[in-house]
Amino acid sequence: MNWFLAKLVFRIVCGSGTHTAQFEEQVRLIYADDELHAFHKARLLGEGDSLKEGSLVDVQWKFIDVCELHLLGQSTDGAEIFSTIKEEANAEAYIRSIQKIASQLFQRSLHQFTCLNSMSIGT
Repeated sequence: MNWFLAKLVFRIVCGSGTHTAQFEEQVRLIYADDELHAFHKARLLGEGDSLKEGSLVDVQWKFIDVCELHLLGQSTDGAEIFSTIKEEANAEAYIRSIQKIASQLFQRSLHQFTCLNSMSIGT
């Protein structure tokens, strides 16, 4: 098992969402066998953390995707390491860029996973 840092991106929507688009980037610790499992585990955390806050103004955190994944040493599973909130003039372009990066990350993870498994089968 290995430790990974994963960056998760959420869109923050207040009320009807007519404000400048805001995004929160969180860096989380993930404990997994390999990069593919870390990627999927990070996605599950993000989907589980999408939430709606009850206040005078309705606020929602909508999970976009995982856009970074880095192999680490040991620490605490699922701990948030870093978070930032961004405002973006073009929300849809930002979301597309995150989703494109996530797709590339998934493909790289799947390739590494496939290579590792084919090597272990051949030995």
